[in-house]
Amino acid sequence: MMARIRSKNTKPEVLTRSAVQALGLRFRNHVGDLPGKPDLANKSHKWAIFVHGCFWHSHTGCRLASSPKSNTGYWSEKLARNQVRDAEKIAALESQGYRVLVVWECEVRDGARLQRALEMFFASAVR
Repeated sequence: MMARIRSKNTKPEVLTRSAVQALGLRFRNHVGDLPGKPDLANKSHKWAIFVHGCFWHSHTGCRLASSPKSNTGYWSEKLARNQVRDAEKIAALESQGYRVLVVWECEVRDGARLQRALEMFFASAVR
């Protein structure tokens, strides 16, 4: 079952890419030489966007971030490690001078909410 879970080109990621393109911005996908391989990044303008699934990255207070009922020891440890890794990668990018935005799966489902988040992120940035 786990083999069917994709890490690239998920529906939330594709919708986020479309929204960023609609703003007229250029970017690269899955930039391998940046910490954490951001889903979208622009090196010349130093910004990066991660599109996180609410379950896999334990979005606090989100109904999509349920805790598994079986094998709880394994899952709680795995999800906690994901959060720690995310924080490390974001800190590494910020130390390199990047502005980082985390877009959550639940935000993408609400197109207006995604649009607001992107507009706020890019409002103060030099495009």
